[in-house]
Amino acid sequence: MVDDRDDDDAELFRAAIGAVRRMPEAPPPPAVVKPRPRARMAERDEASARDEFRHALDLSQLEAGDALAYRRDSLPVRVFKRLQRGEIAVQDELDLHGADMRQAETLLRAFLADARHRELGCVRIIHGKGAHGGGPFGTDGLPVLKNLVDRLLRQRADVLAFHSPPPRQGGTGAVLVLLAPPKRR
Repeated sequence: MVDDRDDDDAELFRAAIGAVRRMPEAPPPPAVVKPRPRARMAERDEASARDEFRHALDLSQLEAGDALAYRRDSLPVRVFKRLQRGEIAVQDELDLHGADMRQAETLLRAFLADARHRELGCVRIIHGKGAHGGGPFGTDGLPVLKNLVDRLLRQRADVLAFHSPPPRQGGTGAVLVLLAPPKRR
């Protein structure tokens, strides 16, 4: 049963309000912005490559008494043997004793750029044997500067070869670096 009083109240309300006009439709609320898509596989590949690279570096860490040695395939073996025996004249030298890893890297990069600019053919870098190392980077007594020099020299295109010199020229506490001649245009 419908109550007549409810109908009367509704009519009374409409009479009191008067003419009603419809409100315009409100725009829908803004949609939630979806996050930009991520290349998750690429991120995983990058992380995996970094881990493999770090693992390879850990496996190739040099000990204090190890000799540094590297030769590009384009360099004749006889020239490399001369470098190994210390028979190529050293034209400049950099001593990294007392430098921390960041300082040593900065000094080494600047030194090699300067040597290239001055068109030097052979330089000596004294990194020390690392027997007193340990360092803040958890190297477990491995020579920090020696490993830094080895890694950095291997990455440079202007380095043809390097080898630890004979004991009278620094032995395993130094390295002789043979630089590529500047390219003529």
